[in-house]
Amino acid sequence: MKAGKDKVISLHYTLTVDGEKVESSLDRNEPLWVLLGHGQLIPGLEKALEEHEAGESLQVDVAPVDGYGERQDGQIQRVPKKYFQQAAKLKPGMTTVLALKEGGHRVVVVHKVGMSTVDVDLNHPMAGKSLHFDVNIIEVRDGSEEEIKHGHAHPPGAEAH
Repeated sequence: MKAGKDKVISLHYTLTVDGEKVESSLDRNEPLWVLLGHGQLIPGLEKALEEHEAGESLQVDVAPVDGYGERQDGQIQRVPKKYFQQAAKLKPGMTTVLALKEGGHRVVVVHKVGMSTVDVDLNHPMAGKSLHFDVNIIEVRDGSEEEIKHGHAHPPGAEAH
């Protein structure tokens, strides 16, 4: 079966940027499960996976425009410390998660820490970077009606919600 929209794909990946390993599912010894066509992956990686089958390995280079976008100037924003977990431990250059007023979260980089506020760079930490993925596809199957309704894959053994 070929990967495509509404297909669930299980894969192992290693991400490198500028020749340095950033993360790998192999470190967790647990594959990534994704429902394709529902915004779970960056566009460049998702497009590269289409039409591939279980057992295939591929190397994918993703340009910034198809990854986390280009870096944008003027993206520094001052935020009250209350929107951060463990705000007292934040230091410039650290990556952290910002709780958004409207709900959800956003990955940001700490620019400056003040007494009651934190200046953060709203660019994603990988913005402007070319990404290299080594991918091994383990399984491709049809997404269930429930998975498609929920917009994400349900790995084996995962609790229903």
